[in-house]
Amino acid sequence: MPFTPDSELDLLFPSEYISQDVRSQLHPSLHIRPLASTDYKRGHLSILSVLTVVSDPGEEAWLAQFNAMRAAQRTYYSLVIVDRASDQIAAVGTVFIERKFLRGLGSVGHIEDIAVDKNQQGKKLGLRVIQALTTISENSGCYKTILNCSDSNIPFYQKCGYEKKENEMAKYAPKRESSPRL
Repeated sequence: MPFTPDSELDLLFPSEYISQDVRSQLHPSLHIRPLASTDYKRGHLSILSVLTVVSDPGEEAWLAQFNAMRAAQRTYYSLVIVDRASDQIAAVGTVFIERKFLRGLGSVGHIEDIAVDKNQQGKKLGLRVIQALTTISENSGCYKTILNCSDSNIPFYQKCGYEKKENEMAKYAPKRESSPRL
């Protein structure tokens, strides 16, 4: 599949939000951009599967989720790094902006779902995704950007400029047979 330029894609957010500095540090065979409405076909879910088990809801449901995220303007910033030769996704990541009543109605950026294709690891793609998402968070006015990670990934995130702070707690909801009520 030939490389598809940003101008021909339906993007989650404007591509200008991605740091030019990060773009310039990528190998010319790679391209960083916002998630596109056609990225289901470029392997978005298969890249996320390096993190956990990913169920495939089908393209229609994936697109509905994409559109719901885009409708929440100035909230979700999912981006991808694409291999130009194959037009397939090599890395992904998201930052979402939480608006708060604290800190003078401040905002916090939450980085989530950083994943790099197993065949592309070791090329600093995760670092570039983190740098791009952190810049988006900071440019959105966030007073801090946070993320959760496994203990084994702490050294990587420290290299990205993050520091270990406090602890994470989680409570998983019971499995449901139907969709949420809200």
